[in-house]
Amino acid sequence: MEVCSLAEEGDLKGWTLYTNGASSQKGFGSGLVLIDPSSTKYTYAIRLTFPSTNNEAKYEALLVGLRIAWKIKVHALDVKVDSKLVACQMNGEFIEINEGMAKYLAKAKEQAASFKKFLIKNIIRNQNQKADVLSKLASVAFNYLMKEILVEVLNAKSVDAQEVSTIVEEEEDNWMTPIIKCLEEGVWPTDENEARTLRMKISQYVVKDGILFKNSYLSPMLRYVGPLQANYIIREVHEGACEMYAEARSMVAKIMMQGYYWPTMHGDTKEVVDKCDSCQIHAPIPKLLKTRLTSIMSPWPFY
Repeated sequence: MEVCSLAEEGDLKGWTLYTNGASSQKGFGSGLVLIDPSSTKYTYAIRLTFPSTNNEAKYEALLVGLRIAWKIKVHALDVKVDSKLVACQMNGEFIEINEGMAKYLAKAKEQAASFKKFLIKNIIRNQNQKADVLSKLASVAFNYLMKEILVEVLNAKSVDAQEVSTIVEEEEDNWMTPIIKCLEEGVWPTDENEARTLRMKISQYVVKDGILFKNSYLSPMLRYVGPLQANYIIREVHEGACEMYAEARSMVAKIMMQGYYWPTMHGDTKEVVDKCDSCQIHAPIPKLLKTRLTSIMSPWPFY
């Protein structure tokens, strides 16, 4: 789903989010209304293709709203829901013992912690009519929503998304740090030569969720990694479950197929392969002569 507005950097003016969810025999849906500081309203309708309870649909609406607000760089968010259960659980007034709802609560609190200022409170249904209507329309008449309403289809629960953890974290600044600062904060290197070089290559880089990627028009984007992560990836491909005792070029191709890239990957991989005893044992033996054969023109060389 495409987001049509961006919050200003450093904007601590309050944005307001109204959410609601609906569950019935005809379908499941959620609706939300996001209002910026200038009172411009953005309406969203979410169709849930998986079975869910009424409370789960309300949590799905809240999670989608928090995700949209975070992506457009909202820093201060005031959430209003007509579900007393959701509001009280988020504020720590109710304790959830149901395992499924506990996952929703943990996910919502995790996303709420990413905002500098976050408030959520319960309101009566009459004050949340627009989000309530959107949720009901999304659940029963999704195809007849107006074009002004942004729509989205969720095929899986937000709490069922697979969590990916980084095994190796970069402990200090590396070659990616100035690039990320330039793209996210607009801070250029103080050295003129470094700034000029970065300006020539800045179009090759893309930052998504704080992760640097190599931009490409002919192939999927590759994730850049730092020195510690690069060393782990090389050893995992070379010595891990794959045990790939191959030349450096083949290992580099395999690493790039997995979606990773760094500028010195060819040299780093070759260094590891050259120091591996097993690679030297299994390496092809060159049978070419060290020196070229010298032809004897005279039939009587001893003459």
